Amino acid sequence: MSTCSILQPHHDFALTDVQAALIPPSDDTIFAVLNCSVDSPVSNHFKYLCSHDVGGHTCDEMYGACASFRIFRPAAPQLANQSLPSPSLSPPTSTSTSPPCCFTRYATVKFMTMNMLDCTHYTTVIDAGGLEKSGPLDWTYGIELTYAVPESTACDRCKRSGGACGFDAESEAMLCLCSPTLNATVECPAGTGTGYGEKLAPRISFHATLFIILISIIYTNLVW
Repeated sequence: MSTCSILQPHHDFALTDVQAALIPPSDDTIFAVLNCSVDSPVSNHFKYLCSHDVGGHTCDEMYGACASFRIFRPAAPQLANQSLPSPSLSPPTSTSTSPPCCFTRYATVKFMTMNMLDCTHYTTVIDAGGLEKSGPLDWTYGIELTYAVPESTACDRCKRSGGACGFDAESEAMLCLCSPTLNATVECPAGTGTGYGEKLAPRISFHATLFIILISIIYTNLVW
């Protein structure tokens, strides 16, 4: 994933089916696929999946404001053998336009790879309702995940033992969080989870929102 200051290599954002079910990107996460071709599906058959501005800000504004995205702007034509401006010559103009981009949601990039979208890079922005009040340089780049653990017998056992239900991203299995230093698979050993789950639950609850900026999931699920 690229940001306003860092241009990363072309990679897809990928979650496993289990991760997509338990920790999907929130509706506040906006995916911006950049430097798309004129033949891109998001500019043609699937253009209804896209918005060409977000919070009143356009692709051209992102390309101009962000140092990492300026590479996508068309170069201004140069006058041959002209080192000094001449009053008799008009300034050079360019009729070329910046390549298309697409502001969309996770559902689009979930089912369509960057190759299918025919775009070279992407970035993600967390929209908490304030994008229109600031420019691309001040946006929060990253992915906000919603975390929900389905009700289960194992989770009930964990809570009864004093723990809080959690999720292990590597094993993609439930964890019972018993203390700051102890996690169990189903329930806390006697005396280790007393009261800890009640203190932890408000922060790691069934519908807690996780703000994750350049989190490890990008590195564990994408091949660098």
